[in-house]
Amino acid sequence: MSTLSDLLAEHTNLPGAAVDHLQRVVGEWQLLADLSFADVLLWVGTDSGIAGAGAGSVICVAHCRPTTASTAFPEDMVGTVVSESEHPQVLRALEDGRIVRASGENGYTQTSEHTGLPPRREAVPVRWGGDVIAVLSRDTNSSHRRAQSPLEVAYLDCADDLCQMITDGTFPIREARADTNSSPRAGDGFIRLDTDGNVVYASPNALSAYHRMGLNSDLIGQNLATTTRALVTDPFESQEAAGYISDTLEDKPGRRMEIEAKGATVLLRALVLKPGGTRVGAAVVIRDVTEVKRRDRALLSKDATIREIHHRVKNNLQTVAALLRLQARRTQNDEAQQALTESVRRVTSIALVHDTLSMSVDEEVNLDDVVDRLVPILSDVATVATPVTVERVGSLGVFTAERATPMVMVMNELIQNAIEHAFDPGVPGHVTIRAERSARWLDVVVHDDGNGLPPGFELESSDRLGLQIVRTLVAAELGGSLTLRNGPDGGTDATLRVPHGRRGQGTERRRS
Repeated sequence: MSTLSDLLAEHTNLPGAAVDHLQRVVGEWQLLADLSFADVLLWVGTDSGIAGAGAGSVICVAHCRPTTASTAFPEDMVGTVVSESEHPQVLRALEDGRIVRASGENGYTQTSEHTGLPPRREAVPVRWGGDVIAVLSRDTNSSHRRAQSPLEVAYLDCADDLCQMITDGTFPIREARADTNSSPRAGDGFIRLDTDGNVVYASPNALSAYHRMGLNSDLIGQNLATTTRALVTDPFESQEAAGYISDTLEDKPGRRMEIEAKGATVLLRALVLKPGGTRVGAAVVIRDVTEVKRRDRALLSKDATIREIHHRVKNNLQTVAALLRLQARRTQNDEAQQALTESVRRVTSIALVHDTLSMSVDEEVNLDDVVDRLVPILSDVATVATPVTVERVGSLGVFTAERATPMVMVMNELIQNAIEHAFDPGVPGHVTIRAERSARWLDVVVHDDGNGLPPGFELESSDRLGLQIVRTLVAAELGGSLTLRNGPDGGTDATLRVPHGRRGQGTERRRS
């Protein structure tokens, strides 16, 4: 099944930052779907026509169902091309940049006001950097009518505020992905606060969580920060929890918190609500995770074991590199010494990946950190005395563990090749690593201001071991491409293009 990144890469030309924003939206939208009692779909405009749909089509790239109500779409909507007859509000929201709610079978109205009813068909433009880059649609199963209890009203009121913030471009905020993915859901426990931090609504599950923490009264009307501080026995943790709630009301977002009191553990996350730029209070979701935490402790030991394995592999590789470095110093043959020195930096670059993984819990590697640590090592073991400075411009981003190692090896060879072969002895030089991310590709250009390529040079026929390693890794491990050519203003450009993931064979369906 194609991921959101794959579908965005296949159908759009959105910049990397816009893709990151849509990923954050998807990271938050289970909460939105639950509060809305509605299916939430993400629609994007395509950069080219879809077969049978024409140019400028709009296609669904993600679908979220509510856990608080019956789904409006039993079938998966991903890959569905928008229909003018079925979703006219999606097209209008994309064009006008305003929330559009259907008013009848064939009509629609533009609205930003709360109606107090679940949205049957509503389109919410997703704004990033001042531009509408996608549309969220909210669709409720019309065959199941909900009674307007205080819980439903509180849910829908909060959902409408969040939708307006999405349209304003103020939600979601830049939080760690792990934070949003592990947050409580609305059904776990929901609390609505006014601008002073007083509780105006608390769901039964939220009240049960606070009762387990030791609360003996109702939450309604109480200041949540003050009440929470009184329940937590640890002075530092109680102050931190109260400060987190107070800071949220002041629009100072923080990470969700785990709070322990009376032997119970709850997970709490607060979101400021400011539709139209005006703060109207906050929403708090809370979950009792006492039993979950007990099971998680068993998994922590396994994670620690995996990190310890990466740590030991890193130590072993560093030992190998040290032995090779010692052998190189004792070798009198220049060619053998150079070969051993090159082996030292290759082993060291792999060791850096395992060092990063030994400190990570998600088996992902930030290439910016690795490359920034790799550059000084390359300069130290370079076999030339040329004063060369290396600069990185742009972000390489995060790669999975299995792709990080070949990527670091490729960067290692390209940078070292520029340092050692681009400049005359004793002539200072400059190497620039330019990285640019899009929805589909990571493009990296390693540019030097040296002498350029020798006459008649061809990458495919080069017998240099480093370039042969690069060609093999790029083609076999990364599925990308590499070109070497003289730069327009002199020097050499080594251009690497690597896909973020395999592009799926999308199967679009046209709904009538």
